[in-house]
Amino acid sequence: MTETTDIQALLLSRIRDVPDHPEPGVMFKDITPLLADPAAFTALTDALAELTVRHGATKIVGLEARGFILGAPVAVRAGVGFVPVRKAGKLPGATLRQAYDLEYGSAEIEVHAEDLSASDRVMVVDDVLATGGTAEASLRLIRRAGAEVAGVSVLMELGFLGGRARLEPALGGAPLEALLQV
Repeated sequence: MTETTDIQALLLSRIRDVPDHPEPGVMFKDITPLLADPAAFTALTDALAELTVRHGATKIVGLEARGFILGAPVAVRAGVGFVPVRKAGKLPGATLRQAYDLEYGSAEIEVHAEDLSASDRVMVVDDVLATGGTAEASLRLIRRAGAEVAGVSVLMELGFLGGRARLEPALGGAPLEALLQV
């Protein structure tokens, strides 16, 4: 086995399937057992930090809420800054806001306007790429703040939901890296 295969096996072994959550017919991928295992959480943090460094990022944007849990230690490990992207109305001060469509309805996310600048290359970190709506909105926010997109890295991509195809145009050639594809 290669090191990548070993890490993927470790990560997969710590993700729990929860049937019918949050509604019947949905198989929820619970990462809390992975976060509770120091070896698995360290392997995940190291792998995402390596992608951050490889793609020349100067800051990490973590998407609320699990992107905070993953993105902050990745930023520390990679030696870059961390910027939270929050649901609208949660940040004090001047913000940039971006609306996006959900399967049923819409939502808005925000970032502090002064936390990103033209000198930044930003890696978006999150736990899951599902439909891609939040990630796509975050890329728009990053560019509106004047920063460059270094890429998007996630623990897992739920390929059957089509998020990669939705995100491709917004990436503008920047990489989308998923450690696991399910």
